[in-house]
Amino acid sequence: MTQFYVKDGGSFREVSEFFLRDGTSFTNKTITNVYVKDSGNWREVFTLFETPAGFTTASSSNISVPTNANAIHIQSAVGGGGGGNAGQAYDKAGGEQGGPGGGSGAFLSDVVFSLTGGETLTPQIGAAGAAGNNNYSGGGPAGGGNTSLSGSTTGALFTLTGGGSGQVSGGGVQGPLATLTGGVAGTITQIATKLSSGTTVDGLNITSFTSGPVGSFNQSGSGAAGSNGITYGGDNANGVGANGAASFSGQVAGGTGGDAGNGGGPEPGQTGNPGTRGSGGGGGGTEQGGPGGPGGAGEIVFRFMRIA
Repeated sequence: MTQFYVKDGGSFREVSEFFLRDGTSFTNKTITNVYVKDSGNWREVFTLFETPAGFTTASSSNISVPTNANAIHIQSAVGGGGGGNAGQAYDKAGGEQGGPGGGSGAFLSDVVFSLTGGETLTPQIGAAGAAGNNNYSGGGPAGGGNTSLSGSTTGALFTLTGGGSGQVSGGGVQGPLATLTGGVAGTITQIATKLSSGTTVDGLNITSFTSGPVGSFNQSGSGAAGSNGITYGGDNANGVGANGAASFSGQVAGGTGGDAGNGGGPEPGQTGNPGTRGSGGGGGGTEQGGPGGPGGAGEIVFRFMRIA
């Protein structure tokens, strides 16, 4: 906030707010900007709330909204990415399989919501989905966690579900080949009204906000499904795992699939690579089957502002 002082009884005191006197009482009409005329030119000497240049990354702790803020700019928010699952190694099924990739979480990018000054926000940050190591069947581990934000006065702002893990089903060491399904996409299950226009009291047009991962204002949507596992014909065939799904509408890449092995047991490079920022983990390579990679953790990155 711009600093403004008045002399009171011989001492200067900083002014934090201005109000308009209407008739005989002060109304609830808060003054947002004060100007003085200096040598023929108007100069702004007080701004009720100055938008921070930088952003804050939320944790699991509650967030206190500044008294004079009335909006929040979500630069980025995303549910946790699902983990990839393992590559499959067979003795008599007639093929080898690279593991399936994890799905990515639903997202927001450069979205602005109204809120109430002084309220408390409760964030939930979606955990990264665990890497899978299922052989032939058994499904997969839990997917990425949900990311959400709600206010004590405003209520729910959004809920972004995480991406699902890669799934392994229906196979066996003697055959048949397993069905390897990429993790499902996360979705937006709850969202408050998004502001589509407005200017802050310090002169920022919110439609110019493009610093988020997608690179354009007011973007939101579902994640993407992970790639299905890859079947390589012939016993002892070598091949890479499938890729995890990208997040933020394709702007943040998913983890790539693990490398092909040499038949001497799982090697370090065969492990699927991890996702980042809500993207899915890659599937494990074959042969012998390597484990998948974990998904990327969710996030909420934000700053407060006051819309005029």
